[in-house]
Amino acid sequence: MKRILIIDDDTDMCLLLSKFLQRKGFETEIAYTANKGIAVFKASKFDVVLCDFRLGDKEGKEVLREIKTLDPKAVVIIITGYSDIKTAIEVIKNGAFDYITKPMIPDEVLNVINKAITVPASTDLSSEKGYRVNTAGKISVDDEFLTGQDPTTRDLYRQIELVSPTNYSIILYGESGTGKEVFARTIHLNSPRKNNPFIAMDCGTLSKELAGSELFGHVKGAFTGALNDKEGHFELANGGTLFLDEVANLSYEIQAALLRVIQERKFKRVGGTKEMDLDIRIIVASNESLHENYRKGRFREDLFHRFNEFSILLPPLRNRKGDIPLFSKHFLAKANAELGKETEVEGFEDEVMDIFLNYSWPGNLRELRNVIRRAALLTQKGLVSAKVLPSEISEFRLRAADTPDHPAATVHLQPQRGNDLKNAATHAEYDTIINVLKQVNFNKSKAAEMLKIDRKTLYNKIKSYESL
Repeated sequence: MKRILIIDDDTDMCLLLSKFLQRKGFETEIAYTANKGIAVFKASKFDVVLCDFRLGDKEGKEVLREIKTLDPKAVVIIITGYSDIKTAIEVIKNGAFDYITKPMIPDEVLNVINKAITVPASTDLSSEKGYRVNTAGKISVDDEFLTGQDPTTRDLYRQIELVSPTNYSIILYGESGTGKEVFARTIHLNSPRKNNPFIAMDCGTLSKELAGSELFGHVKGAFTGALNDKEGHFELANGGTLFLDEVANLSYEIQAALLRVIQERKFKRVGGTKEMDLDIRIIVASNESLHENYRKGRFREDLFHRFNEFSILLPPLRNRKGDIPLFSKHFLAKANAELGKETEVEGFEDEVMDIFLNYSWPGNLRELRNVIRRAALLTQKGLVSAKVLPSEISEFRLRAADTPDHPAATVHLQPQRGNDLKNAATHAEYDTIINVLKQVNFNKSKAAEMLKIDRKTLYNKIKSYESL
């Protein structure tokens, strides 16, 4: 029986997690302080340690360091409510297998533990996952990811295969959920830098005050609160690849600092005097056009041209429908494995796949994955039915109602025209709502915001047209 040590000062959470893991066949032991946890680990053998990042007597990274000193092969998973890139980089760099953010979902915890105990001891736990080159030199994938087969997707892979071996800076354009970080890792893993670090940073979370420190690091005493020297993302990625997501959110001042570093290939920590050499490949991502941004004065033109040695557009899921059945099957298989049901969910009813193929998927692959995980949880056995889908998915017929493929639905939804003022006003309101829905790809939350009404009111109005 696999043994799990839980180190957390939250008594209720520990007990709930312990009982859940025991039901899943694990033996558990609890320690409510860092020092007690280290002592328990020293006295016995555990397959996995779950340790909170914020403990009363020590931080989780200190516990991690001491456990790794006692047993370099120990598998430690950090629990944190501070899901920022700094925490992730810090714990992974110090040897953690992975980290889980609060509030914890038990099945996700179980999934991470199962991965941890099935990874061979010789595996490099800090290596990044993504698409890899096989012996024929073609892009292949590991078990975490799946290669799409839609013609649009195949063209995307051809571009990646072409640019990966170069040292070009790259801009990845794509909507949220299209997998920009996955593709950035793919490029890194298929490049000569694959054995060096891949560091990802979300520029959208950076404050103006701390951006310099996060990017370039700082020395002790550089500013109030700088109690120790700190490595920045450039330093952590030196020799490898730095991925800057949502780069359009960087302030003009930080853009200027970035330009100098990229031009000179040297940088200093904030408050420091020592100049460090830089050997790095930069991949940036944005869900808006950087070209348009510099034309409007929101992004430096010179920095744009430094980044734009090669650009790739990641197509939204609605433009690669040939991948939807393939990814749906893949995500369902992963959901079955995560849930560990005695009777697995076998597939999807024809109606569900019809819904999937017609829905606009504003959240792209991330949304598809989450919808299927939810559906698998709610389906006891057999096939996934439409009744277990979220309302915004199952009610896709509103979109279908305004397409040539579904003329009958169009007639049914549209309010009947008449000569009186009430009917004229109703029809004008209907036209306005449909036009706004089209603009936002039938995302009802965005449509309600643009129409300055709440989502419930929008649904009520849609239903009222059906009864007219």
